[in-house]
Amino acid sequence: MDNRLSSWISPVFLLLVASGPQLTLALAQSNPAANSGSSQQVSDAQSVRPLPLCSEAQVGELCRKDESGDSATSGVTISNVAGTTAESNSSASSGPVSNASPKEQQLQKEQQFQKEQQFQKEQQLQKEQQLQEDLGQQRSPSYARRYEPTGRNAFQDFVAKSVGYKLPMFGYGLFLNVPSTFAPNDHAPVTSDYVIGPGDEVLIRTWGQVDINYRAVVDRSGQIFIPKVGGLQVAGLRFGELQGYFRNAIGRVFRNFDLNVTLGQLRSIQVLVVGQASRPGTYTISSLSTLVNALFVSGGPSLSGSMRHIQVRRANRVVTDFDLYDLLLQGDRSKDVQLQPGDVIFIPPIGRLAAVVGSVDVPGIYEIKDVSRLKDLLALAGGLDVTALGQKVTVEQIADHAVRKVEEIPLDQDGLSRTMNDGDLVRVFPISGKFENAVTIRGNVAMPGRYPWHEGMRVSELIPTRQSLITPEYWSKQNSIISTRVTGAGANATGIAGQEQLRVEVKRNAAEINWDYAVIQRLNTEDLTSSLIAFNLEKAIENDPQENVILQAGDVITIFSQADLTVPIEKQSKYVRLEGEFQHAGVYKIEPGETLRHLVVRLGGFTSNAYIFGAQFLRESTRIEQQQKLDELLDKLSLEVERSASRKSQNLTSPEEAAALTPQIESQRRLVQNLRGIKATGRIVLDLPPDATGATALPDLALEDGDKFAVPYVPATVRVLGAVYNQTDLLFRKSFRAPDYLSKAGGFTRDADASRVYVIRADGSVLGHRQGSSWLSPGLAGQRLMPGDTIIVPERLDKAGFTKNLKDYTQILSQFALTAAAIHVLGL
Repeated sequence: MDNRLSSWISPVFLLLVASGPQLTLALAQSNPAANSGSSQQVSDAQSVRPLPLCSEAQVGELCRKDESGDSATSGVTISNVAGTTAESNSSASSGPVSNASPKEQQLQKEQQFQKEQQFQKEQQLQKEQQLQEDLGQQRSPSYARRYEPTGRNAFQDFVAKSVGYKLPMFGYGLFLNVPSTFAPNDHAPVTSDYVIGPGDEVLIRTWGQVDINYRAVVDRSGQIFIPKVGGLQVAGLRFGELQGYFRNAIGRVFRNFDLNVTLGQLRSIQVLVVGQASRPGTYTISSLSTLVNALFVSGGPSLSGSMRHIQVRRANRVVTDFDLYDLLLQGDRSKDVQLQPGDVIFIPPIGRLAAVVGSVDVPGIYEIKDVSRLKDLLALAGGLDVTALGQKVTVEQIADHAVRKVEEIPLDQDGLSRTMNDGDLVRVFPISGKFENAVTIRGNVAMPGRYPWHEGMRVSELIPTRQSLITPEYWSKQNSIISTRVTGAGANATGIAGQEQLRVEVKRNAAEINWDYAVIQRLNTEDLTSSLIAFNLEKAIENDPQENVILQAGDVITIFSQADLTVPIEKQSKYVRLEGEFQHAGVYKIEPGETLRHLVVRLGGFTSNAYIFGAQFLRESTRIEQQQKLDELLDKLSLEVERSASRKSQNLTSPEEAAALTPQIESQRRLVQNLRGIKATGRIVLDLPPDATGATALPDLALEDGDKFAVPYVPATVRVLGAVYNQTDLLFRKSFRAPDYLSKAGGFTRDADASRVYVIRADGSVLGHRQGSSWLSPGLAGQRLMPGDTIIVPERLDKAGFTKNLKDYTQILSQFALTAAAIHVLGL
């Protein structure tokens, strides 16, 4: 067992030693037993070349597995040939001795070998990259960097000044950010015309009278040596010729055998890239590489290099003249040749240039051949696109390197046959956006768009019925299904939430039509001015000859809604929502000039449980105005808080004051932030008497679209909030006044500000004290309260801290607290 371990470890050690002294040192430090050999043995091992690749059924030699295949980094394989095994045993008779089992030792060695092999590959990669950076010439394809084409092109700059933007040089973008997939596939099958050369690995297998499984690398003289057969000259032979060649050679020694010849690891070749290349120099590439592979490795032509005449020169003759345009435009690689060692790739300077701009598929700058016509140039640009004006183009040309001229060329047979010159710029214009036989209808219509026009066409042909004016948005809202999904704690309120959402959606689905006004916009072709022809839409649909205007080609008809143009108030459609204790609550369309009192009377008035004094009248326009003022007040309050904080921080005299100031400022900022959560409701106080009954008590308030009038039933409580010992709702009693309710709530707390007690009435008004009087004054304490009223007891402010040197701010804050509290209660 120890001998087998020694025979395994020794080849591994020799293979790693051959990779370089750094790996040798690393392996020696990790395997002391392997390092016990003499220094002479190490020095000899450094000259050993790496083992060749193993075949699928290895017979007859020491080899390594292919690192790029499925068996990568799996170690080495040793055949059971007596001679090779004996040699390996003799070279590693001093293998390591361990108490571990043979399987464990083998596993440890395999893991160690894999680590060392990975380290070896990383070191080799770093060396090659550093070498390529230092030399700047010899580059490996697998490490080729991604560069943009180098240099600049004067004609490209010239065209940019003429057209206003930079046109691309056609084809050069192919070499930007080249992916590694353009490198040749070293594992692809070798073609039959592949020429064998020094460095190629040949795999020979025979069976029958003789069994041979042999790997041989073609030496520099072009020969390989087969035991018992001798040396064979294979350099210069094509791969398709090897089978017969080896059969004849081996057949001179053996009979009755079958033969299979394949290629293993292929050689690398060196080619020279010169001329107007992006990165000229010497490149080491795979022997399978073609001209196109080498171009991608070297970055292709520079902006001053030709794309159409790239030559491969071999033995002082031109092997091919390759046109990259054939590859880019037609996918033609017929002139792409396989490279051989010593080939020279020559990129000449760029040829004649012409540019195409405008309505073509691929605008750009193109290299044209000596004889190139206009149709050839347009074909390079992909031809005219669908929006191109197909009758003519303009050509800007440079005449005699002296002046610039412009020529208009018709796109007929003669024009397309015109010869293009170096420096020409072809402009292809788009077609006009004008419709020759169309009219356009837009706005509040069912199907806006362009429609064919004919002589004598009228408005009623575009809008035959009133149904033609119902927009798709109307039907979308009309057909929507209201659904409310509530989970968790709110699941019990699903029905209520759904009803509320449905109530909100009971409104018009679209703005109503402006029947009195529509307009036709018409262009006067003589002076290019636009005229507006107004007509009555309703009468036009009814075929009124005065309003049903005759249309002309190019007319644009616009239909307006009442939201687009405000119509007179008596013609506006208004909807008002009545909720609560009405005989017929709901959403109603009001009559022109109708007031609140008239609407309620028309709908049958209130129920017997209606509490008119506590009614809420909400208006959207009022809500918007209130919210604006509220936001302005909050902005001023926030600014005053920051100014106060700044002044106080400058007047600090001790650390104790600084420590007390920080929480005070933060408290003020939180107050402002909390107040920003209060939203205006748009409530209008109707100023009704507390004992109001019937619709006749309502004011003659003109109604607006979206108004909401809610009348509750008679509540049974009066609410007490603020700095009292028990904030609660108390039963309403006719004989009670404010002090009685406050007494029932436990009275004032220590922090209560008794001088600022106020009452929010059920109708939305606020009853407060007179300036300087107490809450016991007849104005408040003697006031009779009504069901639904709310008594507010504010807390006393800390004037020593919060309002120090801030007299105006205190007044603003107190007034704002009063207003915000009232709005909060009104929004219940």
